[in-house]
Amino acid sequence: MEKVRYGIVGIGKQGGRYARLMHKGLDKNAVLTAVCDIAEDRREWAKAKLSGVKVFDNYQDMFKSGEIDAVLIETPHYFHPVILKDAIDANLHVMSDKPAGVYTKAVREAAEYAKQKPELKCALLLNQRTSKVYKAAKEIVESGELGNLKRIVWIITNWYRPQAYYDQGGWRGTWNGEGGGVLINQDPHQLDLFTWLAGEKITKVWAKAKTVGRNINVENDVTACCEFENGATGVFVTSTHEAPGTNRLEISGDGGKLVISGGADHTMKLEFTKLDTLEPEFSKTNKVFMGKPKTSKRTVKFNIIDIFKYVMDQGQHIAVIRNFSNNILGIEDKLVGRYEEGLNGLTFSNAIHLSSWLGKEVTLPLDEDLFIKELEKRKQEELNKTKQG
Repeated sequence: MEKVRYGIVGIGKQGGRYARLMHKGLDKNAVLTAVCDIAEDRREWAKAKLSGVKVFDNYQDMFKSGEIDAVLIETPHYFHPVILKDAIDANLHVMSDKPAGVYTKAVREAAEYAKQKPELKCALLLNQRTSKVYKAAKEIVESGELGNLKRIVWIITNWYRPQAYYDQGGWRGTWNGEGGGVLINQDPHQLDLFTWLAGEKITKVWAKAKTVGRNINVENDVTACCEFENGATGVFVTSTHEAPGTNRLEISGDGGKLVISGGADHTMKLEFTKLDTLEPEFSKTNKVFMGKPKTSKRTVKFNIIDIFKYVMDQGQHIAVIRNFSNNILGIEDKLVGRYEEGLNGLTFSNAIHLSSWLGKEVTLPLDEDLFIKELEKRKQEELNKTKQG
C-alpha cells in the first residue's frame, strides 16, 4: 500500500472539513476516495466539490466497495461504536472523531471487539494531544519534575453558544440526539487531557450539571470535583453560557505548578514554576518562619513558525490524520490516541452526569448499567415532552 485510501462516514460540518483538507492533499500518505452521507444535499455538495471521490448514501455500501482502506467516523455520537464495529467486520482501519461514544459500556465493548483483529488500527481523533503546550506539559509530568500530583483545576468556559446554535439542528441540545450537552459535545478533548495529564486514576466524583439560560434538555453548566488514587483532588468547571469565558488549567505537584492559559489553540501558553526542592522535603528541612521554596520558571508558547504551520495545516486535526496514515503504513509506531483511550475522559464525563443525576458522590469503577438506566430515563422524558408539545 503506497497511500491509505480513506472513506468518510458523515460529511457535515466536521466531516466536510476533513474531506476538503484531504482532497487538497494535506496528508501526502493518504488519498480521499469515498464519502457517504444520508443527506442528499451533502451528497450533492460532495459530487460538486470533491472531484474523483465516490459518493455513497450509506456506509455499508461504501465499506463493501473495495474503494477504501480506512474510515473516518463523523456521525452523531451514539453511532461511533456501532460504525467502528462494522468497519472492523469489513477489515478496515478506523478512526472515530470524539467522543468515542456516549457511554462507556458501548465504547468498552467496541474496543474489545476490535481486538479480534489486532492487525487493524483503531484510533480516536484526539487532536489536542498534538498541541505544543499540552505535549510539553505531558513531558514535564512524565519526567517527574512536577512530582506527585496534588491538585488539577481546569476552568474551561469559553465555549459560548447562544440559543441560535442549538436551534439550527433538531439533534443539538438533546439526550436522544447528542447524549448530553457541554460534556459530550464541547469538552471531550479537555476531559481526555484532564485525565491524560493528571497521570493518576480518578476514584471518586461529585458534581452538579445543570441547564442555564437556554431552551435545551441537556447540561450547559458543570462544576465537578474528583479525587485521584493518590489522594490528590481535581476540579473541572465548564459552560457554554458565560461571556466572556475563561480557559485556564493549573496542575500542582510536589515539584511546582503548571499553568496553561489562552484562547485559540495557537495562542496557548504554558508556564512551569519549578521548585528547587520538592515541597515535602523543603517543609521538613526549612527552619525559616513563613519560608518558601526557591523557584525557577520555564515558558512554552507558539512562535511564528508554529503559527505559520498551524495556519497552513488549518488546525491540528490533519496532524492526527497524518499520524494515523503513517501508523497504518508502518512509518510511525505510536498513535496519537488509541480508540480505547477514549474511555478515560468518557468515564469522567459519565461519572459527572451520574453524580449530578443521583445527587451524590459516585465511586469508580463506574456502574455502567446504572448510568445507562439513568440516561434512558432522560431520553424517554425528552420523547414524552416532544409528543406533548
